[in-house]
Amino acid sequence: MAERSTYLLVDGENIDATPGVSVLGRRPEPQERPRWNTLLDYTEAAGGQPVKGLFFLAVAGELPASFVRALLAMGYRPVPLRGEGKVVDIAIQRTAEALIERDADVMLVSHDNDFTPQMEALARDDDRRVGIVGFSEFMATGLKQVPGVEFFDLEYDVSAFKSRLPRVRVIEIDDFDPLEFI
Repeated sequence: MAERSTYLLVDGENIDATPGVSVLGRRPEPQERPRWNTLLDYTEAAGGQPVKGLFFLAVAGELPASFVRALLAMGYRPVPLRGEGKVVDIAIQRTAEALIERDADVMLVSHDNDFTPQMEALARDDDRRVGIVGFSEFMATGLKQVPGVEFFDLEYDVSAFKSRLPRVRVIEIDDFDPLEFI
């Protein structure tokens, strides 16, 4: 029998755009972009099992060869897509649906509500661990309401950034550190 693993499904469009558009209001500097290798390492440590990282990205023109090479070097399997519609969303939805039949755990890296039905279907299996990684303040309401799903903050839990991002989020009082504000 094959060893159980975790499938890490990265919505490259959604998650890469969030720091720039929603947090910084400008193009991110290199230290303000997620360290994708850290996400793989975190997922493996959190699940205690091997991780199969699939990084979905839309390609309008030429293949972004340097980025693809970097993903391959980190251990991801790049999934470059082209076509009509929201190709990344369609591919992740199809992948999540295919994983329902597999004995595997799933971590989705996205804020997108389009994946709520697939996450609900995956989470119905009590033996499956299902997680969502992103920024809590931008997470779609539908994803937040999926029963049995764990949430991981890309910055605070995963530590995927080299520098602190200027985020405004609701802080649980037990987690409040005044030194972050003074």
